[in-house]
Amino acid sequence: MSQELRVHVAPAPYVLIPVAAAITGLSVKAIRRKIDTGVWLAGREYRKGPDGHIWISVQGVAKWVETVPG
Repeated sequence: MSQELRVHVAPAPYVLIPVAAAITGLSVKAIRRKIDTGVWLAGREYRKGPDGHIWISVQGVAKWVETVPG
């Protein structure tokens, strides 16, 4: 009798910029531009980790998209 292994994967609350680019369809350059120009804010759409990496908040970006008219 074989047993089936089921794995449930939950999305990470924060992802690095290349992963954020892959899941949003934005380019890495577009994401960096949103951060550099202040369109995305620290503590809301992204955070800087203790190692200096920028971590994108999946939920923060979703909320940002939902605030855009249309």
